[in-house]
Amino acid sequence: MNFNLLISGFITTIISYAGITLLHIIIPAKKIKGYVKHEKTGETLKYRVNGIVVLPASVIIWFCLGYFDIVPFTWLYQVRWTGLICAVVVGLIFSFILVLRVPSTGKPFPVDFWLGRIWNPQFGGGFIDAKMWLYLIGAVMLQLNTLSFTAHHILSHENINPGFLLGAAMTSWFCWDYLFFEKVHLYTYDLFAERVGFKLGFGCLTFYPYFYAIPLWCTVNLPNPDHPLWLTILFAVLFLFGWVFTRGANLQKYIFKIAPDKKFFWMKPEVITDGNRSLLVSGYWGASRHINYMGEIIQAIAIALAAGYPGVWQVWLYPVYYIGLLFTRQIDDDKICKVKYGALWDEYKEKVKFKIIPFIW
Repeated sequence: MNFNLLISGFITTIISYAGITLLHIIIPAKKIKGYVKHEKTGETLKYRVNGIVVLPASVIIWFCLGYFDIVPFTWLYQVRWTGLICAVVVGLIFSFILVLRVPSTGKPFPVDFWLGRIWNPQFGGGFIDAKMWLYLIGAVMLQLNTLSFTAHHILSHENINPGFLLGAAMTSWFCWDYLFFEKVHLYTYDLFAERVGFKLGFGCLTFYPYFYAIPLWCTVNLPNPDHPLWLTILFAVLFLFGWVFTRGANLQKYIFKIAPDKKFFWMKPEVITDGNRSLLVSGYWGASRHINYMGEIIQAIAIALAAGYPGVWQVWLYPVYYIGLLFTRQIDDDKICKVKYGALWDEYKEKVKFKIIPFIW
């Protein structure tokens, strides 16, 4: 490997992560009260949310650097391997620092390292929340990688593959959708059920911006397979079908949390309650207990299919990862809910029988 390219890749990743962080710091943000409470004080945590501004600002900077011939549009593609190596190093260092600075939970170190020891680290008096920062870095860097890979495909192929462009558009939608609804994710599993360790730290700093791009990575240099237009449209519809379940379910839950009596579009919330706690059993959450997970898996399958090379086995690593992640998360989430809701959770399971896929599982 060329030494200069190695150094350039390391510098690029460091500057990119630092630049995204700087934008997060200097761009005005909404201050939003979340759902999670501090494990010691019991106070509800507050968050600075500005991802939907940081993302376009980062894209504009990327475009200007390319347009004025300062940094090529394809640069992140050119240094993709060394950038990934640097991201691995950064992810490992971050994970070790965050785990080692906190006393042991009493579990073996490999378990503490994987899951983390601290629930919701915040810095600067809450100015930066570690979890929200991690997801911001991952989403913005994934978008920049996607743009650079797309630029390389367009510039290196006379006969551009519309399916590849669709896959890039889907991946971009994923990034923009997440940060547009950033406040909604203050009420999701990661925020209230996971500590910050290797799984989340390395996952967002390394895995998220690079592995999620693997369907593009594996097909960027392949020619246009000349699939019929209807097939490309079908993959787009499949992706939107999955998005309706993912985003719809998360939005319905968010609205229920902040305004329990408010209708979600035309649907009036139906609940079961023990007098102290309530569980939503209508709409998306009446179809299955984790229907949003089904939507995410469908979206991943659509991205894998989009470029038109289902025989390239690497593109399937992305949906297979989601299946493994979300099916095991469902098991953990059910255990957490059983402890939290007790008998009410058993009643909910009787009411909503399917775990992820309605009428199947």
